[in-house]
Amino acid sequence: MISPGLCALQSSTVPMKTFFIFSLLLLPLLASCAEQKQVYIVYFGEHSGEKALHEIEDTHHSYLLSVKETAEEARASLLYSYKHSINGFAAVLTQDEASQLSELEEVVSVWASHPKKYSMHTTRSWKFVGIMEEEERHWTSNKMGGDFLSKARFGKDIIVGVLDSGVWPESKSFSDEGMGPIPKSWKGICQSGPGFNSSHCNRKLIGARYYLKGFEHNYGPLNASEDYQSPRDMDGHGTHTSSTVAGRLVPNASAIGGFAHGTASGGAPLAHLAIYKVCWAIPGQSKADGNTCFEEDMFAAIDDAIGDGVDVLSISIGTSQPVNYTSDGISLGALHATKKNIVVACSAGNSGPAPATLSNPAPWVITVGASSLDRAFVSPVVLGNGIRLKGETVTPSKLEENNMYPLVYAADVINTGVPKDMAGQCLPGSLSPEKVKGKIVLCMRGSGMRVGKGMEVKRAGGVGFILGNSAANGIEIACDAHVLPATSVLHKDANRILEYINSTKHPIATIIPARTVLHTKPAPFMASFSSRGPNVIDPNILKPDITAPGLNILAAWSEADPPSKLNGIDHRVAQYNIYSGTSMSCPHVAAAAALLKAIHPSWSSAAIRSALMTTAEIRNNLDMPLNDESGNAATPFAYGSGHFRPTKAADPGLVYDASYRDYLLYMCSIGGFKDVDPKFKCPRSPPTATNLNYPSIAISKLNRAITIKRTVTNVGAGKSIYFFTSKPPLGISVKASPSMLFFDHVGQKKSFTITVKARKEMLSEHDKDEHVFGWYTWTDGLHTVRSPIAVSLA
Repeated sequence: MISPGLCALQSSTVPMKTFFIFSLLLLPLLASCAEQKQVYIVYFGEHSGEKALHEIEDTHHSYLLSVKETAEEARASLLYSYKHSINGFAAVLTQDEASQLSELEEVVSVWASHPKKYSMHTTRSWKFVGIMEEEERHWTSNKMGGDFLSKARFGKDIIVGVLDSGVWPESKSFSDEGMGPIPKSWKGICQSGPGFNSSHCNRKLIGARYYLKGFEHNYGPLNASEDYQSPRDMDGHGTHTSSTVAGRLVPNASAIGGFAHGTASGGAPLAHLAIYKVCWAIPGQSKADGNTCFEEDMFAAIDDAIGDGVDVLSISIGTSQPVNYTSDGISLGALHATKKNIVVACSAGNSGPAPATLSNPAPWVITVGASSLDRAFVSPVVLGNGIRLKGETVTPSKLEENNMYPLVYAADVINTGVPKDMAGQCLPGSLSPEKVKGKIVLCMRGSGMRVGKGMEVKRAGGVGFILGNSAANGIEIACDAHVLPATSVLHKDANRILEYINSTKHPIATIIPARTVLHTKPAPFMASFSSRGPNVIDPNILKPDITAPGLNILAAWSEADPPSKLNGIDHRVAQYNIYSGTSMSCPHVAAAAALLKAIHPSWSSAAIRSALMTTAEIRNNLDMPLNDESGNAATPFAYGSGHFRPTKAADPGLVYDASYRDYLLYMCSIGGFKDVDPKFKCPRSPPTATNLNYPSIAISKLNRAITIKRTVTNVGAGKSIYFFTSKPPLGISVKASPSMLFFDHVGQKKSFTITVKARKEMLSEHDKDEHVFGWYTWTDGLHTVRSPIAVSLA
């Protein structure tokens, strides 16, 4: 069988002479590349609305018949026919067959599906952002948070669709007690399968589907011991995200060990949930390594969600590498959702803090970064010399009280043959039981899973372990439910522990059991894992859009997966679990969007995104600028417009609106593909990408000056006057014309231009690859409508 990588050489940038010689040597093998079959998505754009569903599928079959030898082969090759809003199909094709279809005039794009292209981006939150009152088990309407929830009717009648790994329906978070009737607009189904039937759906979980044709084409039949062939969640991730967005109020909830004890709730507790299971366990791999989500399966799920009648989509899934809009199933699916005025929130990814790593950068989705709460699970380390160092954990296991234990560094107690660069990381099989038994082991982050390091220490007979951050993790500590007593410490404190170990012949230590501490400062700060801008697909769109809590979040969990996700090793069962990732921050913003949609049902998805962005906070609870993981001031490439404040977003004053047509014009401006909608043709001179009516401004390679147009819509007081102010990026001037906007009724639109100009000294002295940041605002004394600015020079 030919390697896909070898076949890929045909289209790679190999020098011509080298490739010619290589081709002569391997001509028979390269010729067979054309016969290799894989899943391709053939995309026609938007449906014209003229055909019935069965006619659409027949049309898709006719295209396959044009490249297949028989009707039977054509039908057997079809995995999905996308029929609701998205017009296209997923089929098993050879490279030549895909190429033939791509040359047809009506085909917008054709691209291959890849198994590792997408993966999941893997309580206190709602009090921290001001929605839920500080008093447990009680929401009131005499404060801003309670008033906001009352106006939103707790999300009543709003339907949120969640693409993820399924749901654990028995969780109390999905009870329908006291819920209203299922909205008449709902057209979805409750799909049955092993461990899941129609009785598991109720007035909270109103629909559930699963999609695995793409998965099974690549991996073969699903192993029933690794996942359910139904909407039931055997992973935990989907249950966690679903309950975060719309879980019910559950008193006395906590993680194993009683951590984060209190009332668990989703942001929109009376909203309805529709579950679309698209992510599956990778055969033969630990769930702690993550699941896989196939593009053709997700495309089908989004198409169904649009047809089912969801109002909001929460998608905590993304690519490991940036992908062009036309080869990104989530991006294209979300564009079709936008036409139906569905708000789509997507996670930015967990590839930070390196720059230019974010996924889901399309301007029609809300791209969400991750930041911290004001809560810590404090578990100090006490060394034999009396030094006490701060640690954090949610591990329920405890060492014997008042006992000290021998302390060793992992690199000093390894088996022979372990590479030096991996020596201190407690990777599987690396530790010597003879040297570890009965001791606490200091392990460093780097390669391998955090929970896996604890398993290795336990295998080798250790009584506990200390997990040291790498320098890149900064002040962020991700807490895990380890399988033995453990705590995590900052990089500088890990170095202090190592210095102590090297300073004495008999180092000893103990780990103090953890306790939950609230109102920690500073908070929020950006999580190191949160993927960063700039947006490499289009640098003229500033991404991410916003940040929300994503570090150490408590939410419901699947009882089929232990809290560590180490199946077969960890036998603990958890109803609620603490988890981290932009996967956790995304449903926070989806919940806020659901509440805003309930308050303002006539607002567009763009208006809801604008309200969230322009009211976001860029200062922490010390009234200082938001920090990154290193304690330095963060930038909009980390937090976008800032940390979301849903209660402020309900009354933003002004919004930057945009329509489906505006996005089509934007796609015309960036070029590179055919018309997406058969009823729309790109004009000869479309507006520039920088003039998309976005609530932020990004200017890539500024050459002296540029003038940008924006339009705001008044959603505040009928009569109002807004004044322009700015904090320009260093060495840049920012001016608006006009600098005052007069409104005399709600819904009135006003346009203005912003001229961004580089000062002469900046053009000659500034690093061309460096970005500078600032913002501009419109204010009427009551509302502050703030937009971030990012500029790089030519």
